[in-house]
Amino acid sequence: MLQNIRAVLFDLDGTLVDSAPDLGAAVDKMRVARGLPSWPLEVYRPLAGAGARGMLQIAFDMTPEHPEFIAMRDEFFDNYQNALAVKSKLFEGVEDVIRDIESRAWSWGVVTNKSSRFTDPMTQAMPLFRSAGAIVSGDTTPHAKPHPEPMYEAARRLGLPPEVCLYVGDDERDIVAGRAAGMKTVAATYGYLGEKNDFTLWGADFHIHAPKELLQLLAKA
Repeated sequence: MLQNIRAVLFDLDGTLVDSAPDLGAAVDKMRVARGLPSWPLEVYRPLAGAGARGMLQIAFDMTPEHPEFIAMRDEFFDNYQNALAVKSKLFEGVEDVIRDIESRAWSWGVVTNKSSRFTDPMTQAMPLFRSAGAIVSGDTTPHAKPHPEPMYEAARRLGLPPEVCLYVGDDERDIVAGRAAGMKTVAATYGYLGEKNDFTLWGADFHIHAPKELLQLLAKA
């Protein structure tokens, strides 16, 4: 099923990078500033992939319909932008996976819903991303995942048709977007699965429970 693969694309948060510590710290700082007790990272981790919406939901039980949501979201964004590469790090095994991809003379890249305001400084702070052939953020195209347009854009930047790209992500929208673009898909079950954590219903072609398990899949290509 992977005989024609020539590139691997990845989601960013929860797939390549464990950014939950910095995302959690950004919203926890808001709690402390309001006289509320600090919470441990484990409280925030499950919804780290949902960005500001997920963090504010956990920390303040606040939804986008709340009249103060926009102001709180902007405060969260400022906190996060000022400290987005403090404790965030690559998941164990990610560097081995990228080296394996490069050893095959394949291309690789990132397709994330994270705004370029945050994607660019994060990826610039981590040497691994210097060899990425495409980094597509949530605001790079008019649509974000689960729309397939960001996937098409990444393929265009790699100079490849979408059908020779494999997409790896830890959220259902990743799988929906990848499939819609005609790509084979891999569900990264070690990531931020959030509340809808039954990844068996996403329709992914494959599932991995750690980054290094991708090496076993690629060996079959």
